[in-house]
Amino acid sequence: MKSPKETSLERKLIEAARGEALRAAELLIADEEAQALQEYANVVSIRRLNFNDHGPVHMRTVAINALRMLDLLQAAAVKTSLETNGAGSIEDSRVAVLMAAFLHDVGMSIGRQNHEMNSAILAAPIIDRILQVMYPGETMRRSAIKCLALEGIEGHMATMRIHSVEAGLILVADGCDMEKGRSRIPMMLSVEPRVGDIHQYSAAAISKVTIGPGEHRPIRIDVSMEESVGFFQVEEVLLQKINMSPVKPMIELYAAVSGQPPRRYLG
Repeated sequence: MKSPKETSLERKLIEAARGEALRAAELLIADEEAQALQEYANVVSIRRLNFNDHGPVHMRTVAINALRMLDLLQAAAVKTSLETNGAGSIEDSRVAVLMAAFLHDVGMSIGRQNHEMNSAILAAPIIDRILQVMYPGETMRRSAIKCLALEGIEGHMATMRIHSVEAGLILVADGCDMEKGRSRIPMMLSVEPRVGDIHQYSAAAISKVTIGPGEHRPIRIDVSMEESVGFFQVEEVLLQKINMSPVKPMIELYAAVSGQPPRRYLG
């Protein structure tokens, strides 16, 4: 059974999606295999490996973040790579971004090492199935969207160079999911310090991540935290991903401890 948080995020995702991406979102949410992989990914991530949330809530959050940033780029008249290359439309880009974000961590159901590549392997048949429903008889269109989505999935850990705007959004959208709720369950289950706990404690310090229009660039990301340990999450996770993303020149990044002036990283 889906949690109230998961159901709430699905409503927000439906609101964030539009056009053909709305149909893709409905199909992804209804897909039993996608749901099962997401849920088991969290079993492995949280209970077996003592990592943060990598399941249905995280992947829905990343999808919402990615669509939000894509809308901000579109509002600023920034073209996607599919548009620039004459290989597809903004609708195709939106579908690819949604699919990549929604499925990017299903490989955690196998384990952490190389999980981005395992995610691509597991996601590919789901992407094929949904695109066949959406675009029957449009082989070229399906292929372009699928390949772009897989680039976003494989590139979301900043371990390989990516070259499209669409894939670059997945990197940043993933890094933005670092509010304290993401580390709540593993911290409750953990009774002794373990290697990697700094990620949990730094994430637990983050109270809010806001994505909106920037003053000088299309996207502004504001990170609010309760303790300075949260800067670790900003500098070692989010900023590292932004630095590897083709959309870096389009992002303003600020972070602040409550009651203190913000620290500007980009913009």
